[in-house]
Amino acid sequence: MDTSLLGPDTVTRLTDIEDVVRTVESAFAAHARGRSIMPAKSYVELPAYSGDVRSMPVYLDIHPEDGPAEDAWDAAAVKWVNVHPDNPADHDLPTVMGTIIYTDPETGFPLSVMDGTTITRLRTGAAAAVATKYLASEDATSLGLVGAGRQAYTQLEAIATVREIDRVVVSDRRSVAAQALVDHFADRFDVREGTIEEAATCDILSTTTPVEEPIVHAVGDRTHLNAIGADATGKHEISDEVLTDARIVIDDYAQCTHSGEINVPYSDGTLTDADIDAELGDVVAGNVAGRTDGDGVTLFDSTGLAIQDVAAAHVVYERAREVTAGDSYELIDTDPGR
Repeated sequence: MDTSLLGPDTVTRLTDIEDVVRTVESAFAAHARGRSIMPAKSYVELPAYSGDVRSMPVYLDIHPEDGPAEDAWDAAAVKWVNVHPDNPADHDLPTVMGTIIYTDPETGFPLSVMDGTTITRLRTGAAAAVATKYLASEDATSLGLVGAGRQAYTQLEAIATVREIDRVVVSDRRSVAAQALVDHFADRFDVREGTIEEAATCDILSTTTPVEEPIVHAVGDRTHLNAIGADATGKHEISDEVLTDARIVIDDYAQCTHSGEINVPYSDGTLTDADIDAELGDVVAGNVAGRTDGDGVTLFDSTGLAIQDVAAAHVVYERAREVTAGDSYELIDTDPGR
């Protein structure tokens, strides 16, 4: 029995972002309904190298009632992923790299080893799209992007599957990066470079920077924010004033209070449990209302969950099976007689 090796080109070629958004939405619902096993993300800090590696194991059981994917499946997976901010300058490598082992839960056999870097990018954008679907105004048509790295591209692609985006404002301290994004999407959207303040007045705002001092200090009266950049203790993109005025929905309590956008004001007592409205899974599952007429600013604090990884990996693996893509090889000796 062979294991399928799916590299970045194959993952990119096979994956439709709409399929990932739908499956990640179902994953959040299943998680809220208790059909997942997701131990806490574990960190191996590597201060000598200004980075860390993280292990994210998960089991997920999807039922048809969990949402738009409308199928039934289960799978286990683990993602081994690093964050090394010095990589681009010092080693000509990405800051974030990951590998996913996608596993048959009945037997434990590794069905696939696949590029987790692309999966991470896709599932992160998909989570923001799911949050936007439930928390942004129905008539939202403008999107601000603070940060023009690779994740900004996926934010736009994914969010455009749940809202009719026609105007985009992108802000990045590197004008060349902002202009590259503008050029990439110029044939699909009215997209231009602007200031953080201009991006923050849009109907939807996604922030994807690694800063530790807030850079967004004001937003529109009914803006929905996807706070994506904070993924470690001390990171903080959105000012406390914006956070305290917003309806806050998080992906996971333990992760967000430890390393999400709310981690700094939560640790100093500016925010408390009373300021956290819900986890996104409960909103998707219908346990908590999505956007209401009385909502002003809403904010989704995204740290990234293993349920998203296994959901996106499922999309890739099943598509690869359909078209017989990837390289098969004998990773495990399955002959008990040897």
